[in-house]
Amino acid sequence: QVQLVESGGGLVQAGGSLRLSCAASGRTFSSYAMGWFRQAPGKEREFVAAISRNGDSTNYADSVKGRFTIYRDNAKNTGYLQMNNLKPEDTGVYYCAARYTGSINYTGRLSNNYNYWGQGTQVTVSS
Repeated sequence: QVQLVESGGGLVQAGGSLRLSCAASGRTFSSYAMGWFRQAPGKEREFVAAISRNGDSTNYADSVKGRFTIYRDNAKNTGYLQMNNLKPEDTGVYYCAARYTGSINYTGRLSNNYNYWGQGTQVTVSS
């Protein structure tokens, strides 16, 4: 089992940057694929990015490709989402999620496939 805590959200102007962190407690963080999802007011939760257990494979939503980078440091039990050139439509609560998996390359997009979730961190991008 793993517990996840996000940090790094805040208010930023359009074009700015933020880095979100997801600290994991528990054992064997490297056994978990990790994903980031977001939810804007009045909208469903949507996939943002995912990274495989060892960090070699990544997957991005088209809306963030080229602007966001997901990466992880298994030695520190922490995952990250670097967000550059932020847009007002990136506003929302960002959640990190983890899936225990035997697949080295798993980078799924479906939220139902992730077993563990953080509490979320608010990102607000002003125009």
